Amino acid sequence: MARMHTRRRGKASSKRPFVTESPEWVPLTGKEVEEKVVELANQKLSTSLIGIRLRDEYAVPSIQLLTGKTVTQILVEHKLAPERPEELINLCARA
Repeated sequence: MARMHTRRRGKASSKRPFVTESPEWVPLTGKEVEEKVVELANQKLSTSLIGIRLRDEYAVPSIQLLTGKTVTQILVEHKLAPERPEELINLCARA
């Protein structure tokens, strides 16, 4: 719509709502989410796939809201973090 009236490009992106605590409908607790992250990391899944699987199968909207840590931080604590960041691996695969 913005292009019709100006020469600039429009802004069409969705933003996650600002939330400071986990919703009450989430079935898992923070410790259970950490256990699931470790379990999925032992299945050799990447951090993004772990987040997608937790969102789709276990109804966890945000791992960070429940645990206070990111997926990578949880994996570093349990010594399961990959040696290279996932973004770098994806860039190498694309190149």
